[in-house]
Amino acid sequence: MAFDSLSERLQKAMKKITGRGKLQESDIDDMLREVRLSLLEADVNFKVVRKFLADVKEKALGAKILEGLNPGQMVVDIVREELKTILGSEQSELNLNKNGLTVIMLVGLQGTGKTTACGKISLYLRKKLKKTPYLIACDVYRPAAINQLVTLGKQIGVEVYEEGVKQDPRKIAKNGIKEAIKAGADVVIIDTAGRLQINDELMDELKDIKEIAKPHEILLTVDAMSGQDACNVGLVFNEKVGVSGIILTKLDGDARGGAALSLKEMTGLPIKLMSTGEKLDELEIFYPDRIAERILGMGDVLSLIDSVKENIDEDEMEEMADKMIKGSYNYNDLLKQFKMIKRMGSLSKILGFLPGLGKIKQAINQVDDKAFVYMEAIISSMTEKERRNPKLIEDSAKRRERIAKGSGRTIQEVNGLRNSLSQMRDAMKKFNNMSDADKKKMSSQVANGNMSSLANPSSKVKKGKGKNKGRFRY
Repeated sequence: MAFDSLSERLQKAMKKITGRGKLQESDIDDMLREVRLSLLEADVNFKVVRKFLADVKEKALGAKILEGLNPGQMVVDIVREELKTILGSEQSELNLNKNGLTVIMLVGLQGTGKTTACGKISLYLRKKLKKTPYLIACDVYRPAAINQLVTLGKQIGVEVYEEGVKQDPRKIAKNGIKEAIKAGADVVIIDTAGRLQINDELMDELKDIKEIAKPHEILLTVDAMSGQDACNVGLVFNEKVGVSGIILTKLDGDARGGAALSLKEMTGLPIKLMSTGEKLDELEIFYPDRIAERILGMGDVLSLIDSVKENIDEDEMEEMADKMIKGSYNYNDLLKQFKMIKRMGSLSKILGFLPGLGKIKQAINQVDDKAFVYMEAIISSMTEKERRNPKLIEDSAKRRERIAKGSGRTIQEVNGLRNSLSQMRDAMKKFNNMSDADKKKMSSQVANGNMSSLANPSSKVKKGKGKNKGRFRY
């Protein structure tokens, strides 16, 4: 996962000052020493590290901080704000022409995921911003790039203009924009050629295409795993062509985060978008404040909420909640719920958005994202009658054995799924039998992160004694 190793190191450094009633300057120095090592190991540019540490120390040594009631937390807040600053302070939106055609030109070195980024931006524009994108294939030096762009266009339902590998990229760009206007597109995305290294021939071609297309955005694709080398690439492209923003690609494969933390400070260019996975819908807006909180283990609940809104149908959720309350929730409903959650991404990714899970990162990374696939296979091996009436499976060992064989899973897994559904139904029954005061109390506890309230929803719950010690009785 992105920033994992950096996040782990920084959180350890923060522990040295949190929870303490008083801080000395030496405590701040010890913490900053750990932070310095963490950032350098993450391949953050040393100039950025030096400025970051100086700014944090200057603010942390103020009299109000050292003499405050909770100085450790105040220093953590300073670190978060400084992280946010070097990441770009504020979100930088795409410059889209409100009246008429918007032209976006993607540039970058070969192998940075530029062509895939074209497809991802197209899908983002069509799905989230309700635009009509149009792709132009100007990478004539790599035949696979044209084929890849055409394939991506078909997958996402976006038209692609190409003239093969023999035509000049400048003419392709000019002709492509004319065709885009005829097709009624409102956003054109030009996939330009990359090279293994920066050269004058590449830059001259990009400058010519820029002159012809007059783009509103020139986005540089940067491989997140390239570390501080990304800064040199950004500086050269900005000097030679002029860049308006950066797309950080392959962020899911970089556990360090050096490129993300160096680029804005060193190049002055804002990171506008980030690619968080291989799928075409795994492209996110780059929010510096959310990334800073993610790095410090504070979670990213806002991004999780955005993901829920985009992928989960509100009417379906209300219908399921109603079924749960009435006690009619069945395997068909459970299957629908699995599919909705899968649209949000992997289980480890979803859990990574939640605050307070920094201590169990290793466990999160070991979550089997195929679990939903296995459970879907089990449900698919049931008859329609069994799906609608879970009691048939609860009462019949032979049915469970047949389902296990049909799905290729074990009887234990079938029983596990049966128990999960049964527990959900029982929990809702208990919830319905609770007083309004208890319901309100439980909701408040859950909202505050006290998940034990789910196991102990009523003030009348008592712990068992003897053999039942540690269990809850109602």
